[in-house]
Amino acid sequence: MDEVLRHEARATIDDVATRAGVSIKTVSRVVNNEPNVREATRERVQAAIRELNYRPNASARRLAGNRSFLFALVYDDPSAYYNASANYATNLHGGALKMARASGYDLLVHPCEYRSPSLVEEIRQLVDHTRVDGLILVPPLAEIEPVISALREMEKPFIRVSPGEVKGFDAVHTNDREVCAEMVRYLASLGHERIGFIKGHKHHRALANREKGYRDGLKEAGLTFRKSLVMDGDSSFDSGVACGARLLSRKYRPTAIFAVNDDMAAGVLHAALDMGIGVPSEVSVAGFDDVPLSRQVWPTLTTIHQPVYEMAEKAAELLFRQIAGERLTERSVLKSRLVIRDSTGPAPSSD
Repeated sequence: MDEVLRHEARATIDDVATRAGVSIKTVSRVVNNEPNVREATRERVQAAIRELNYRPNASARRLAGNRSFLFALVYDDPSAYYNASANYATNLHGGALKMARASGYDLLVHPCEYRSPSLVEEIRQLVDHTRVDGLILVPPLAEIEPVISALREMEKPFIRVSPGEVKGFDAVHTNDREVCAEMVRYLASLGHERIGFIKGHKHHRALANREKGYRDGLKEAGLTFRKSLVMDGDSSFDSGVACGARLLSRKYRPTAIFAVNDDMAAGVLHAALDMGIGVPSEVSVAGFDDVPLSRQVWPTLTTIHQPVYEMAEKAAELLFRQIAGERLTERSVLKSRLVIRDSTGPAPSSD
């Protein structure tokens, strides 16, 4: 008997409308991310789209809506200023792509050099040549005023991820300052009074909020800020090793060290091991980001989980709403949180 091959028919907009119990026009509005759709209805339609694996006809959508249904995630090569693990970029891509798929958009990833003298022209050409409907800017690009001014001049929608200053509604922020103060208070609750701090790359203004949180935390815990306990790192593992070694070589060394990212905190662990200083018995170490490295080093690293995936997802959602003509009126802040592991413990008793 001849074998008959049957292919599952591709879902249509009618199928989605039937499954969601709405009109075809409503499905079209949701797919095109248009306003004036109730949130419950939008969620029902998006659920039907996922269940049926519905894929809108891209060419028809572009012609009908005069859009490309393409947006760009623009970021700098992290190794140039922020030696984060590949997990950071992967989470950015993943969060943006999840929302893109749910909304019928395609994602264009565009890394660039933020220190380039032709950066603004590069962004202009990106917009002109690809006809993207909007952009998501990641630090430090999210903080470069000439780029922001150029996009506003071009009237091109954009959303910034974690810019240094919290103002306006075109950005997704985290509570860096507040959560860093919480980390310092936690270390103080363990009896630590000399808490060292390692700053990040000076070009990453968003990291400045973490230093402010460090100072806030000391004040809230009734501890004195000591400039001698603050070191200038560059967000790399090697700078963490160097800064950690300098802090731990002092006669009155800190009993805890808080670094603004996990790479530098891992560097401090390395320095302590090399110097024969026990962690956490003689010095506690904490970081920020909660990248996979924080769970792979020993002792495992106490850190702050930054919701990078969710931030990129939220940024894409806000961008699509802006593209659809909606005026954003609420500030988006996603909370980071403490993750307590083995690298922190009670302060050693004084001699």
